[in-house]
Amino acid sequence: MTDISSDARRSLLTANLICLASMVVWAAGLPAADLIIPHMPPVALTAARTTLAALVLLPLWIAAEGVATVTKANWTRGAWVGFVTLGLASFFVIIALQFNDPVTVAIVSAAMPVIGILLECIADKRPFTRALAIGLVLSLVGGLIAVSGAEGEVDFGLGVLAALASVILYTWGSRETVKALPELSALGRVAITVSGCAVVALIVAAADGLLRGNWPNWSAIGLPEFTGLAIFGIGSMAISQLLWIISVGRIGIGAASMHMNAVPFYVMLMVFILGGPWSWAQTAGAAIVVTGALIAQGLIGPALANQRT
Repeated sequence: MTDISSDARRSLLTANLICLASMVVWAAGLPAADLIIPHMPPVALTAARTTLAALVLLPLWIAAEGVATVTKANWTRGAWVGFVTLGLASFFVIIALQFNDPVTVAIVSAAMPVIGILLECIADKRPFTRALAIGLVLSLVGGLIAVSGAEGEVDFGLGVLAALASVILYTWGSRETVKALPELSALGRVAITVSGCAVVALIVAAADGLLRGNWPNWSAIGLPEFTGLAIFGIGSMAISQLLWIISVGRIGIGAASMHMNAVPFYVMLMVFILGGPWSWAQTAGAAIVVTGALIAQGLIGPALANQRT
């Protein structure tokens, strides 16, 4: 393997910074979700979250690329991928947050790099190089170190299973968003999947309310709860998903998913800004995770990228 050119190196570093930003924005949505989760059933919250995100992304897509591009897109495929990636994955993460705290969800998310790399090696025939193996190990070790400094108790029950299901669906769907919609820009891919998912989720939520009476407790929802919903929907889905799909399209689902293991550090950082304690264990864990992702892409130790295990 030849050395990475300076232009390619800059492009990869930029993509990793975009992925890191996506994780920071996504992490901010986890504690914000706690404000609204007690007052909305999972299906209704999924519908509300995706609808808010769609109301931001769809007008941006129309403004950026025109109505013709939007109407000619494959909405059937986009709705299906969006339903799996965002609808089902979001539904299961809400279930997980009902049974466990955000720290537990972050712990389970440590499995994402393993799932992402398996997908690339099996579906895309990506060779399992020494750099990829080292990057994966560092990602897992860093994730465990980051989690060790977090406050929270893990209950290996239904909540953990729901979080694992969410991670698997989201990993597969993120790759499929890039692979199944190659003709669209990153903004188009995110807008069509989020909007398609919102339509499906709204129908399911209405049916859930009419048939089982599972409606939101509107009397308990005020400005703080709506603020949490806005952060959970617009920030943690619309903005984070756009940044995420941009990075997945550039560095692949395997390397991008390694960044997920630094989420406990970003959650801790949010808490620190709000007056909480600083954790050097989580800081070190996040640094190890990022280092592993850079090694896996050949940005550090490029000679390893050509050595198969």
